[in-house]
Amino acid sequence: MREQISPAGSVSGSIQLPGDKSISHRYAMLAAIAEGPTKISNYSSGADCQSTLACVRALGAGVESNDGVVCIHGQGLDGLHQPAAALDAGNSGSTIRMLSGILAAQPFVSTIGGDESLSRRPMERIMKPLAQMGARIDARDHRFPPLTIYGGKLRALEYTLPVASAQVKSCVLFAGLFAKGRTTVHEPLRTRDHTELALREFGADVDVERLSITLTGPAKLQGRELRVPGDLSSAAFFLVAALLVPESSLTIRGVGLNPTRSALLDFLVEMGAQIKILDVTASGGEVIGDVLIRKSSGTAGGRDGVRGGVLEKARTAALIDEIPVLAILGAASEEGLIVRDASELRVKETDRIATIAENFQRMGLKIQLHQDGFEVPGRQRFHAAELDSFGDHRIAMAFSVAALAADGPCAILGADAASVSFPEFFATLQRVAQ
Repeated sequence: MREQISPAGSVSGSIQLPGDKSISHRYAMLAAIAEGPTKISNYSSGADCQSTLACVRALGAGVESNDGVVCIHGQGLDGLHQPAAALDAGNSGSTIRMLSGILAAQPFVSTIGGDESLSRRPMERIMKPLAQMGARIDARDHRFPPLTIYGGKLRALEYTLPVASAQVKSCVLFAGLFAKGRTTVHEPLRTRDHTELALREFGADVDVERLSITLTGPAKLQGRELRVPGDLSSAAFFLVAALLVPESSLTIRGVGLNPTRSALLDFLVEMGAQIKILDVTASGGEVIGDVLIRKSSGTAGGRDGVRGGVLEKARTAALIDEIPVLAILGAASEEGLIVRDASELRVKETDRIATIAENFQRMGLKIQLHQDGFEVPGRQRFHAAELDSFGDHRIAMAFSVAALAADGPCAILGADAASVSFPEFFATLQRVAQ
């Protein structure tokens, strides 16, 4: 699909975003192995989270969807059954990595794969700890999907993550739900804690001490009524859009403000963004609130105080999904953006360092690449161009935002990639960008 984006004079209004993708995945998987029904309102409409629903349905959990509420009839820890065919995770790395922890404990063999992009993403990081817990996993070339998982009785494990990853942490903890004893994951850096919060909501015994998370199994989970907050990662595109375009005032309602995710807002404030948090509440252990962002008059090139910044170490890990759109803000800022310790970007849906650079070149923007990051000078001008998503949802959305500050209309090739996480993205952008 080809989408044309015209330059905007302002980004203003009030929007409510689809449910957080990360939380939706976790709620659905835990609901499938809980006892009794779980009702999830504001479940993500993205294709990735629909892949998770299809997988748990194929494993025997009843799934109903009505008026924005997903009801999953949990089968308990021992109630899932062997799927009739290979499980299809689509484009979702979250689905294949986290669900594999549950599949590893089942008394049957299962195969899980995905689309061409997912089939290029390495899986050693989950295969190693699951093998140490007693599972046997076959993979293409010993590292790529599809995975064939020979499930069975698992052993509790104490495991230190070689690289900070919320998905790998979740995979090990989900496997630990079935193992007798204490499963502990040590993180090198703090990652998003949606899994720990969700496990507690469903009734699991979870202890967190600094960078160590311990779960006692086997666990007995109970179905719940839960609401998914609006997706802060999706909000990032609109926050940056408001900072790129003068005379903007945008309110994003019901956004998840989990402290392990709020690094985005902290970083934007440090860059000079005018952000206010309103009407803070809590649901399911998650903090939720409204975010108001304003951009005063000035040019799109950052002359009114949007400074630059540096992303490295723990902050890079916390903002790994937001880096594509932050790179664009960096180009429009006063001082630019430096990104280090981001080698994980090389193995996302695309090599995001390469795809960011390609679209920068098309827009006439300067960028200096490194193996684990890049440097973007500030005060740059965005030129109209034909841009490409390369099949990556975050690249599609990030450069749609860049197009708002260009000197003419831009075309986004492969714009339908946005539906992986945010099917309503272009309609929402059109509503607020005028």
